Amino acid sequence: MRTLQRYEIVQAPHFKQQLLLWAQQFDDVVWLDSNNYQQNFSSYDAVLAVDAFTGIQTDAQDSFEALKAYQSSTKDWIFGYLTYDLKNDTEVLSSKNHDGLAFPELYFFQPKKLFLLKGTTVEMHYLNCVADELQQDFETITASPYPQEASSSSCGDVKIKLRIHKDDYFSKVRKILERIHHGAIYEANFCQEFYAENTCIDPLETYENLNAISNPPFAAYVKLFDKYILCASPERYLKKEGRKIVSQPIKGTAKRSKIPSEDNALKTALAQDDKERSENIMIVDLVRNDLSKTAVKGTVDVAELCKIYTFDQVHQMISTVTSKVAETTHPVDVIKTTFPMGSMTGAPKISAMTIIEALEATKRGVYSGAIGYFTPEGDFDFNVVIRSILYNETEQYISYSVGGAITAKSEPLKEYEECLVKAKAMRQVLEGHVKSAPPLK
Repeated sequence: MRTLQRYEIVQAPHFKQQLLLWAQQFDDVVWLDSNNYQQNFSSYDAVLAVDAFTGIQTDAQDSFEALKAYQSSTKDWIFGYLTYDLKNDTEVLSSKNHDGLAFPELYFFQPKKLFLLKGTTVEMHYLNCVADELQQDFETITASPYPQEASSSSCGDVKIKLRIHKDDYFSKVRKILERIHHGAIYEANFCQEFYAENTCIDPLETYENLNAISNPPFAAYVKLFDKYILCASPERYLKKEGRKIVSQPIKGTAKRSKIPSEDNALKTALAQDDKERSENIMIVDLVRNDLSKTAVKGTVDVAELCKIYTFDQVHQMISTVTSKVAETTHPVDVIKTTFPMGSMTGAPKISAMTIIEALEATKRGVYSGAIGYFTPEGDFDFNVVIRSILYNETEQYISYSVGGAITAKSEPLKEYEECLVKAKAMRQVLEGHVKSAPPLK
């Protein structure tokens, strides 16, 4: 059982900074932030879960069944992540590529302390075993003098390396195009890793700098002892609210311009781009098929098709697909039957995953997985882990990956350039060129 206390907060942005700083004392942290982005289907402005009371992490088969049992028995708020490589738990697939990060394939925990922010109100939901700390924690958080001076824990300059170099990237894309032209697949999401070795960063400072120049609606900061996910994702994977399921796949990216007329032209060009629309529609069809596995017959619906959303760094083409499930459908089954998300695989899904596994040089791990939570009622909300920096503090290994959808109309050079657009924010933050920047309007 939990004790609930509500407080009014005067300056929500300032309180959010204070709250995240206070959270750094714990080994288990999940922070989710909408950055006040105007979006449909939003439940909270921000959420913080800290200090594990119970938890589960797996690297073996039957991970979804383990999660299902854990969620069913806990019947409480649980927070965590799913890695892309859980594909091996749903299909006869494998992940044998290089892994410099070594994150558990699945991790969830039941927090002792939970904060839900909406407008100028924060709800603090504490397990009864720590309820006597509630008032003191609120006073400590609001008394902290934030912002503070940036720490100086960096091990020096971050030297970014490419796991797949440009010519090799072109060669691999051409191999995917061959498979497309031969009819094996229609589309494949091909990803590449950028990384740094023997280097350390301040995870909180890095996250805040990344978030400041991106302001995405599905930002996340995750700490699991010595492992960190610094996520500036614009994409929702899947949400369940009651019997309603919502998926919002992204396919289609255009850069921004500081010149309004050019920026509008870029946005219009994206909306009218036949290749980008084709990519998006293919994934919409895949998502519709995935949702139909648990949907009540006749309830799968495309609420938005190829709508353009604008973010600080890029314009994105997003569709919204919904369905309804029976009250008896287990929430983990909805995730299992749609995972990994179609926007990060391709179509047909299993064939695409097989091909990209053979051509990619890195095990994806948390990248193109999902971060989120389950409520006590069995609702959930998960993002897609893209535009993210992953960090193993013990191994001093930093990684970020980007990818793009390869279709019959793809040109290797344009795909490569799109990857660089997506990677820009992470690279700038890691190399120290940008501490924070005003968003494009």
